[in-house]
Amino acid sequence: MRVGPVLQALAATGLALVWSNRMLPGLGLDQRGRTAANACFATGYGLALGGRSNWLSGKGFRVGAAAGAVVLAGYGAAVAHPTLRDMLRDLAPVGQEVSDLEWVAVHIPVGTVYSEELIFRSTLEPLLDDTFGPRLGPLLGAFAFGLWHIHPARAGGQPIAPTVAATTAGGAIFGLLRRTTGSTTAPALLHWAMNAGGVLATRVALPRPVP
Repeated sequence: MRVGPVLQALAATGLALVWSNRMLPGLGLDQRGRTAANACFATGYGLALGGRSNWLSGKGFRVGAAAGAVVLAGYGAAVAHPTLRDMLRDLAPVGQEVSDLEWVAVHIPVGTVYSEELIFRSTLEPLLDDTFGPRLGPLLGAFAFGLWHIHPARAGGQPIAPTVAATTAGGAIFGLLRRTTGSTTAPALLHWAMNAGGVLATRVALPRPVP
């Protein structure tokens, strides 16, 4: 294993994590500003490091749409189940700066899905795979995705270790979809379904006000 590619992969990983956990929070932006900044950083990151997205993939769309449909159906079943609905209520976001519609239609697809999929599945994970091989590379990519969420967990009042573990698992699934389809489209669609479906499910699960 040559030293140069290893240092480049580690530097690319460190840059992504410093951006998410230090630089972006340090800017003190509101939600719209964070979305714009994240998208700009992701675009520059992908261009500088030779991101490989292949967004226009029929196979990626079909696989991603099917996976997303399963997730949305699962959310629907959870909302319909009394015990799971109560659990969803506890997960409802608090202190949200924008409307649910803007959150689901703009900030999740642009600030989260586009940005994170371009940084990780399109750019960093292929770099790690090429550098560390098909066994270690995917593990490092998934773990880096988990570490990316340290500050968001802290800012949202969520426990850090379980959040990192859950997002590492999610990153592993997203990475598998990218490798299977050769496209970022599939993980992007699943990523949106998981995040947007979660927002919508928690809102539907909230008790309705008595007229």
